[in-house]
Amino acid sequence: MTSITFIFLVGVFMSSWLGTSVLGLGEWFIKRMPFVRHIYNASKQISSAISPDQNTQAFKEVAIIRHPRIGEYAFGFITSSVVLQNYSGDEELCCVYVPTNHLYIGDIFLVNAKDVIRPNLSVREGIEIVVSGGMSMPQILSTLDPGSIQVDRS
Repeated sequence: MTSITFIFLVGVFMSSWLGTSVLGLGEWFIKRMPFVRHIYNASKQISSAISPDQNTQAFKEVAIIRHPRIGEYAFGFITSSVVLQNYSGDEELCCVYVPTNHLYIGDIFLVNAKDVIRPNLSVREGIEIVVSGGMSMPQILSTLDPGSIQVDRS
């Protein structure tokens, strides 16, 4: 009971003006530390991306990519798209974040946009599938209509 009261009081304090100021000061201090600021910024971006309270668009779409071998697939999220300019012409690539054992840790794959399979799942459903270890995966997955796909180039 004591710990619940303590957590409640900390929540009340942090939601006040003084608590917000203390939190801002702590964040300012962390952002001044040479190595820690990069880890903090990356962790903050990932946590805001997976937070259901935030209305961010960090994960644009759910994606399924062929990885690591033909016939095996990985479940991930499209975070952005880039254009690779090389001698044979421009190639549109999707940045696909594939979470590993921790949701904060994962791999980034640059996959040709034509090779990305887009299932008919929302980002929230995709996060639920990853967090549950695949236990909330629907029995049948269908893909989106290729004509309705719009990749944001931001």
